[in-house]
Amino acid sequence: MTRRNGNRGASECCLRMETTRVPEQANGVDQERAGEANVCDSEEGGKGREPRGSTAVPGAVEAPDGGWGWVVLVATIMVLALTLAFPSCVGIFYTDLQNEFHATNSETSWVPSIMTSVLHAGGPFCSVLVERFGCRATVMLGGVLSGAGMAASSFTHSITQLYITAGVITGLGFCFSFQPAVTILGHYFVRRRTFANAMSSTGTALGLCTLPFLGNYLHTELGWRGSFLVLGAVLLNCCVCGAVMRPLKPPGRRGPPLMNHGPPQPEEENGRKLKGRLRTVLSFLVAAVGKHMAFDQFCRNSHYRAYAIGITWMMLGFVVPLVYLVPYATAHGMEQGRAALLLSILGIVNIVVRPPVGVLFNFPWFKGRHIYVFAAALLVNGLSNSICCIGPGFPVLLTYVLTYGLSMSVVGSLMFTVLMDTVEMSRFPSSLGLLAVMESVTLLVGPPLAGILIDRTGQYFQVFLACSVVVASSAVFLMVSFYWLGKRDQRASKQGQPSAAAEPARPAADVAPQCQYSSVPTEGDKDKASDSGTEYITSL
Repeated sequence: MTRRNGNRGASECCLRMETTRVPEQANGVDQERAGEANVCDSEEGGKGREPRGSTAVPGAVEAPDGGWGWVVLVATIMVLALTLAFPSCVGIFYTDLQNEFHATNSETSWVPSIMTSVLHAGGPFCSVLVERFGCRATVMLGGVLSGAGMAASSFTHSITQLYITAGVITGLGFCFSFQPAVTILGHYFVRRRTFANAMSSTGTALGLCTLPFLGNYLHTELGWRGSFLVLGAVLLNCCVCGAVMRPLKPPGRRGPPLMNHGPPQPEEENGRKLKGRLRTVLSFLVAAVGKHMAFDQFCRNSHYRAYAIGITWMMLGFVVPLVYLVPYATAHGMEQGRAALLLSILGIVNIVVRPPVGVLFNFPWFKGRHIYVFAAALLVNGLSNSICCIGPGFPVLLTYVLTYGLSMSVVGSLMFTVLMDTVEMSRFPSSLGLLAVMESVTLLVGPPLAGILIDRTGQYFQVFLACSVVVASSAVFLMVSFYWLGKRDQRASKQGQPSAAAEPARPAADVAPQCQYSSVPTEGDKDKASDSGTEYITSL
């Protein structure tokens, strides 16, 4: 009887153990399935089945390198066509502005100079707006500002008013549209980032190809005031482009106002004294500048520092030839339409060349060599400006435009790719913001200095010669700097010591923030792992 009860107790105990094991095994299977679903979601960009217990997030979009990213790429191309190429087309109205306001070459050149400078200098403000409202709303705000600025420019009565409307307001709108578009494109494309950047840079070429024709037609039919009014309406299309730039991650709950970030100051709590408010404002400004302008990257990342200095020096003479090409041709008797055709040919060359350039430089062999290709193309671009010194004839200027366009295609295709290779993708917006502010200084003084040179000498070719020296010297600086930094890093790696000024280690493939990457072993990898008794799991 005792033995029978004992057997019964043992069987009940075993039964209880079996019943407790079954849920554990079931849970393990569910966890394994959920893990497989998560891996599928991370690799297929949400195309796989969702794990149990998860709910679909409204407003989410597909993962990078496909899907809606192609729509964002087309929108970015249109934004760049309407923003980056626009200041170069102001040269069509250059003579009319001089005659209307009785201005000198130097005074008139301030209009495209301020426009281009504000386009780049507004980077930190743009970063604040992107963080607060997202890329979509910021691009649409830029479209409204740029359209309103050009429309208001048609009613100005002095060159100073034109500085404010066409220069500051329109340039700030260009900045708010251009930089968020480039930033969100870098998040949508990871593996095809070089190709996407090259394709987006064709937007500048598209603008150079179409805007001169449009501007020349409007100038003939409506004059410069009516042309500015119509061009303002055209710039409103940036709002349409911004509307399709859906965020990769649905917008979360908005936090408190920017001025309320951080702990409150004691002076504010006790009486909100003026001194406490000033401290709060200053601390906020310091935090905002440090966050949206990558001073830490400039101080610690020697590659980024060299690239920023070289690009800043390059911009002193890179865009000046585009501003003075049409005035140079018309001053020597060339028809206005034929001179505008030169800019259109420049745009056509960029449209034809940039897509194959993007495909070519996307091959793995060019990984780590983008900067040298960029510097070589920049050297050719700088030397091509000396062709204009031969004479103002159409065949000479056509040769110049073709050479300049070929080299400009490579430079434009790789400019943002080199920056993304130099810094982490998470620091790209702030790095671009600091670089844009540095560029704005030389972009602001470049065209006016060229105008002063023309006013004093009465010759246009000296401007092209000076631009040739500036751009070529910046290319040589980039080549030498990155070659020396590469050799220094190689010596440091051989000695087993990291470079003091080198950038902190980052993953081989930069992924967009909040995006996960998981590597699933293939069958061959599993066989090798089982033979060696080691299992490798990579998850980032």
